[in-house]
Amino acid sequence: MSAPTSFTTVWTPRVLSVLRIITAFLYMAHGTQKLLGYPPGTGIPFELMTLRGASGILEAFGGGLILLGLFTRPVAFLLSGHMAFAYFISHAPANFWPILNRGELAIMFCFVFLYLSAAGGGPWSLDHVLRRDKS
Repeated sequence: MSAPTSFTTVWTPRVLSVLRIITAFLYMAHGTQKLLGYPPGTGIPFELMTLRGASGILEAFGGGLILLGLFTRPVAFLLSGHMAFAYFISHAPANFWPILNRGELAIMFCFVFLYLSAAGGGPWSLDHVLRRDKS
């Protein structure tokens, strides 16, 4: 007879997948705003060969890969570095305190992506499906 499974044993991996999906959805909005002007916001025109253009591509397409849970670990590691870079280039020079330099979201994304690079995409990810098919 198998041992009963606890609530946390069952739901912890699933909540990891939910964290990944919601984070990616929120992150992608920054990229689509830069690339497509949607949702409407800054009104700054898109230029590919700029830091803003590169950020838009990383946010939209990297966020899409994270949303699907495809190549989660390497993409999350790249995006974690991207957010650390964004914080120190765009936010930190304005003020030491993140709440005052409006960088708290960049820090939060940085550390959530760092966590995903270690934890993976969870059971509701394409990485999990592809790994299961190989074995």
